[in-house]
Amino acid sequence: MGNFFKEFREFISKGNALDLAVGLVIGTAFNAIIKSLVADIITPLISLLFNADLRSLKVLLRGDVVGVDPVTGLDIYSEGTIWLTYGNFFQAVIDFLIIALAIFLALKVITKLGNKLKNVKAAIAPNKEKVE
Repeated sequence: MGNFFKEFREFISKGNALDLAVGLVIGTAFNAIIKSLVADIITPLISLLFNADLRSLKVLLRGDVVGVDPVTGLDIYSEGTIWLTYGNFFQAVIDFLIIALAIFLALKVITKLGNKLKNVKAAIAPNKEKVE
């Protein structure tokens, strides 16, 4: 059992495991920022185009209107009503595209900075190849 904990301690102390943990924490925070961007800024703008809340877009697949709520004035549907809520799907697609774009741009900047660093190192040590 002592050998297991020794191996686990060595694994945790490796740089890759720590980098992964830091990446996970930053990724989680980044996800919260992107979700807020989509929910609080982009979705309302798209909702202006559809003249409705994007998440409320849906199609009734099965069920009937059985009455009207006297307080809200909204339709009341029969039990077992099934909705195709495609607005939620659109919201998820927009989230994905924005996250993918942000990751793409971040990787592009990191790669560019890495290449510049390699060029600086190559200028200092001329026997190394220059990267463009």
